[in-house]
This record gives sequence, C-alpha cells and structure tokens, in this order.
Amino acid sequence: MTIIVESGATKSDWCAVERNGEPVYVRTEGINLSTMPAKAVREIVEAAVSAFEIQIPGFGAAGTVDAVHFYAAGLIAREGERVPESALVLDGVFRALFPDAVLEYASDLLGAARAVCGRKHGIAAILGTGSNSCFYDGEKIVQNVRSAGFILGDEGGGARLGKLFMSDFLKGLVPEPVASEFAGDFPVDYLTVVKNVYRGDAPSKYLGSFAPWIVERYDSSKYVRGLVDGNFRDFIERALKQYPIDAHPVGVVGGFGYALREILRRVAEPYDIKFSKIIAAPMEGLVEYHAND
Repeated sequence: MTIIVESGATKSDWCAVERNGEPVYVRTEGINLSTMPAKAVREIVEAAVSAFEIQIPGFGAAGTVDAVHFYAAGLIAREGERVPESALVLDGVFRALFPDAVLEYASDLLGAARAVCGRKHGIAAILGTGSNSCFYDGEKIVQNVRSAGFILGDEGGGARLGKLFMSDFLKGLVPEPVASEFAGDFPVDYLTVVKNVYRGDAPSKYLGSFAPWIVERYDSSKYVRGLVDGNFRDFIERALKQYPIDAHPVGVVGGFGYALREILRRVAEPYDIKFSKIIAAPMEGLVEYHAND
C-alpha cells in the first residue's frame, strides 16, 4: 500500500492506495513543518492513520504500508541529504508508524509536475494563492523560474491579483461602481490594510481572499478584465516564456487557475501555448503517477 500526502498550511490531503484497489481519501489539518512543534505534527499524522484504520481493515499492520510520498511547499533536500532538514521531525513520526516503508519528501512543485506531466517532459505551473513553475524532464525539475513570493513575484496567482487591486484602491484608481461596492463589502480602511499586509501573520492569504470578489466582476467591469488578464499575461511573459513553450505543453495545478481556466486559455492563445491539463488539485494525478511505481 502507498500513502500519498499533499500538504499545505491549512489542510493536508491524504490518499491510501493499493495496487488495483480503490483509493481512500482523508483530509486533516495542514502541516507547517517550519513552525509546528513535534507534538502537533505527530497528532495530525495519527489523526490521518486513525481515519484510514476506520476505512481500511488491517491498515497499519506490519508491512502493509510500502511507501509514503509527502509533498509540501519548499520541501527540497540539499545535496547528500536523504531527508530535508525541515522534515526531520515528520520523518521520525513516519518511521515509528511505518518502519518498513520507503519514505520520500518532495516539493509541491515536483508534485504538480508529476500530476500533470506524469513521466513525460513538460512544463508545470502552480496557480493558486501564489504561483510557481518549472520545466520537468519526466523525472526531475531541470529549470525553475523563481516565484519570488507575493511581494516580488507570484504573477498569475490570487494574492497578486489582490495586491494589484488593493494598490489601485488605496490610491483611488479603482473606477466606480467597483470602488464603492468594494468599500461596502470589506473593512478596507488604510490602516487595516497596512496592518494585514505588513504586520499580519498571513499577508498573502489576506490579499488572495479578495480575488473571488474581484473575479465576480470580470464580465461587468472593463477595469477588472484588464487586471485579471494582465495578471495572467505577466505570468506568461515573466515565467512561462522562459521555458520551451513552443515544444512542450503546459500543465496547470491550482484552484485559482482551474476556476479561471477559460480566461487563462484565452490570454495564452497569442503565445501559442498548448495546455495538457488544468486541474484544481494534484492528488488525482499523483495517484495515477504512483500507481505505476
């Protein structure tokens, strides 16, 4: 049996799959390997195990779990490391629970590439709250245009759309009636915005939270259309064009990109970009990928 985990800061999606068997899915709290104490990490893993035990007879018995593949943002081992430093606590928990299993720790970007490209060459992109991209040779990432985060980059993502809009709003550049509607729906006085963006615990999430509201006005506001299209265009110009898009398809993973997939396809048409898959989450593709291990 193989366990696949795709973990973010707020939730973790787990899948247990046996060869020729139906996948079993579980969702738990997110695992933040950079900040969580060992006790909290252990409790989340044990909660997943308990959920699997309810659904899968004999789950967890000696030798039943052959492999665990854990994907999370920034999870990259340095040369010579078997386990990334940030995953050492998690590795100890997994080894105690699954002593016979092969354990793999990989970045969410590699997970996205495996999900949309499988074992073929291709370009993979993450378009969620943030963004990232890579060129993948069917085994590993061979080129990565750095995301640079929501302050310096994240073009194409929801947080950057929120940032562009908020910057215009604070400077009085959002046209009516959009500006008045926004002010009526959100507590967005200057000091509140500055506090959340510059001193808040999750500024990217805060800015990204405005993206659905903005996108709702795509069809009715020329200003919003320009903002949304420009956000995707910047992602193409500043990231995707650095890869061989003339020779390889682009696969996209992420709720934001998936929700706006028709807009993304239209913006990409002048660049002759061919999309292989546009999916909301990588798990289905990862299950297919690891079924062939």
